[in-house]
Amino acid sequence: VQLQASGGGLVQAGGSLRLSCAASGRTFDSYTMAWFRRSPGKDREFVAALRESDGQVYYSSSVKGRFTISRGGAKGTVYLQMNSLKPEDTAVYYCAANRRLINSAMATIGAYNALGQGTQVTVSS
Repeated sequence: VQLQASGGGLVQAGGSLRLSCAASGRTFDSYTMAWFRRSPGKDREFVAALRESDGQVYYSSSVKGRFTISRGGAKGTVYLQMNSLKPEDTAVYYCAANRRLINSAMATIGAYNALGQGTQVTVSS
C-alpha cells in the first residue's frame, strides 16, 4: 500500500487546514487509517485514527475538539480537518494505514504497515 498525503502549509494561529491521504497499490477490503506527527526534537506522536468498518475514531487529548478525522468518498481515503491551530501543532504530519485494527492498536504506529511521506504543517504565532 502506498499513501499520498497532502494539504500541509503555513497558517496563522487560530486558522485551519485540511490534510488528505489516499491509499493506492495493494488494497484492503477495509482500512484503519491514522495521522501521526513529529515536531522538531520530539518523538512521533499519535493524532487521530479512524476504522472504516464501523466508523470508530480516536483522538489524542491534545487535538480532541479541534481536529476531525473523516472518511473520503473512496476506500482508503481519509481527511484531517484541523481547526483552531496552535503553534505547538507545528509538525510533519504522517498518514498511516493497515487493515482493520482492534481498538487497542489504533493509536500505536507499530500497528500500521504503511506510512506516507509526511506533509509539513507550520503554525505561526
